[in-house]
Amino acid sequence: MSIYFRPGLERSFGTYPLRGEELAAAVRAALAAGYRAFDTAQGYGNEADLGLALQGCGVPRSELCITSKVAPENFAPERFVDSVRDSLDKLKLAQLDVLLLHWAPADGDISPSLALLEQAADLGLARHIGVSNYTAAMMRQAARLVRRPLVTNQVEFHPLLDQGKLLAAAGETGIALSSYCSVARGEVFKYPLFGEIGAAVGKSAAQVALRWILQKGVAINTMSTKPENIGANFDIMDFTLSSVDMARIDALGATNYRVVTSARVPYAPRWD
Repeated sequence: MSIYFRPGLERSFGTYPLRGEELAAAVRAALAAGYRAFDTAQGYGNEADLGLALQGCGVPRSELCITSKVAPENFAPERFVDSVRDSLDKLKLAQLDVLLLHWAPADGDISPSLALLEQAADLGLARHIGVSNYTAAMMRQAARLVRRPLVTNQVEFHPLLDQGKLLAAAGETGIALSSYCSVARGEVFKYPLFGEIGAAVGKSAAQVALRWILQKGVAINTMSTKPENIGANFDIMDFTLSSVDMARIDALGATNYRVVTSARVPYAPRWD
């Protein structure tokens, strides 16, 4: 079972693009709400800020799950491991819980970076490894290439984007999905369906959208700076969407609204 589906860790607090005191305040609110999983990346420029925010937080290290990601510019053999050690120094950790590759290489050859990822884990720098922004074909190829299990493919996943191909690949490979842009940066709120379902079950539109993701078998990353929203995003385990409501939300996948387009991220792969 992926570490992200252990009780309490299926809901991670995402830290992009927070920094400084804004990040520290959000982390304090997240810890108070019950979050124990936190997600950062070399490319976010906030690993040191997260390390400071978690230092002396009062939560035992054994209860925390810290994920970071290696930036593509560090995929070279002479930089990869050193970059991970630098991340650990900034985070004030001896070991990451999960280390991900942030993107597939621009040339599409995933083998070298996966080998470096495994090397970092072999050196004890991370307990678990995974990838981010891989296509379904890349997931299948990666599963054949690695010795260690990949615990996740972190991808854009929300009700307005049909990610059926990635879900199918997850089922075939055992590489669980985890979401970012979980409410499509607010785009889901333009659709009354979420509010209608929420009114019937006593939850907000955002909570309905997040619950839908969990019931699709996908772990969640969410970010907010407002304590009330941080708490509400975590408070989604006390209700279940009916199969009818799940199907109604599934139908919105035909919208195929994508936040992370090639225009926004030129080095993104050709999405499924």
